[in-house]
Amino acid sequence: MPLYHTLGKIPPKRHTIFKKEDGTLHYEQLFGTIGFDGMSSLMYHLYRPTQVRDVGMTLDVSPKPAVAHNIKSRLLQGFRIKPEDDYLESRKIVLFNNDVHIALAAPRTSMGDYFYKNTDADELLFVHKGSGTLKTLFGEIPFEYGDYILIPRGVIYQIEFDAKENRLLVTESYHPIYTPKRYRNWFGQHLEHSPYCERDFKLPQNLRTYDQKGKFLIKVKKQGQLHHLVYASHPFDVVGWDGYNYPYAFSIHDFEPITGRVHQPPPVHQTFETSAFVVCSFCPRLYDYHPQSIPAPYNHSNIDSDEVLYYVDGDFMSRKNIDQGYISLHPAGIPHGPHPGTYEASIGKAKTEELAVMIDTFKPLQLTQAALDIDDGKYYQSWLE
Repeated sequence: MPLYHTLGKIPPKRHTIFKKEDGTLHYEQLFGTIGFDGMSSLMYHLYRPTQVRDVGMTLDVSPKPAVAHNIKSRLLQGFRIKPEDDYLESRKIVLFNNDVHIALAAPRTSMGDYFYKNTDADELLFVHKGSGTLKTLFGEIPFEYGDYILIPRGVIYQIEFDAKENRLLVTESYHPIYTPKRYRNWFGQHLEHSPYCERDFKLPQNLRTYDQKGKFLIKVKKQGQLHHLVYASHPFDVVGWDGYNYPYAFSIHDFEPITGRVHQPPPVHQTFETSAFVVCSFCPRLYDYHPQSIPAPYNHSNIDSDEVLYYVDGDFMSRKNIDQGYISLHPAGIPHGPHPGTYEASIGKAKTEELAVMIDTFKPLQLTQAALDIDDGKYYQSWLE
């Protein structure tokens, strides 16, 4: 996200002497992306961030396809994913390809005895139920229902939940996640037509510096493997930082819907983009105001992308028998549209209260066994009359 931010103490000039109170040096670390060409931040540590005491066990956490070539429209009942205590163990990948992994999670406890880092993928967490605090070496971000939390690859973090009932939609992107380019000018500032702006972002705050040596377990995900590394100093030993590459949050409730006289296509709901998929937010909004408008979406062919819709709250006007936490998958290659009766029933309606997250991928998605376990098995026939 092209927005400069800084916390804590930093020297007036980059790559220069920056001493602690005892006269020894702080240790500077460049946290950058795309080599030295992308967004970056400069952090200043109390201890060298390179001190690995031990490399322990490695677990294979790569998803396995149960259906590699899917043509069925599917309906996954997401709240059937059972809660588990551990944050990482609770994350169940249901859909994936080489660009993105989509998971559901229902963790009951906070991360207390280890830290986590995903070195391969940006993580976008959508908070469906629960609240708490994301803790990172960049500071803390309080979160609540409806928040998107964007954690760039390589960020070491812990999550502290306020209670046991938590539901997350987790998107792991193997391409950087940005705000849509068309929302920004050439300086990076969000334009007037953007459905949100910089003042809506929740930036890191409360930078807490831990001056601790010892044994600190960091679980590192790399190439589908979860490695257990033990570091010799607390990873949150940063005294200050500045730059453009850091985690932040944005509430779906702060997305301002774009409407028109006739039905607007899905790109007006776009919230994030990558080179391989987009994320959209369907929020409560007024319907189209042409006197002859049909508010429900028209039938459309999924030729180039798989469409994933995660239903959060409210009544989704083009669907029947949809509940919170459901995921519909409309695969590329076949058309889809409103369920019978919803097209006609939408005429004359003034507004919708639907709330949903959509992920459109440009490559086909595969299904895991976890997905098949919560598939209703008959959704693809739901358009029959």
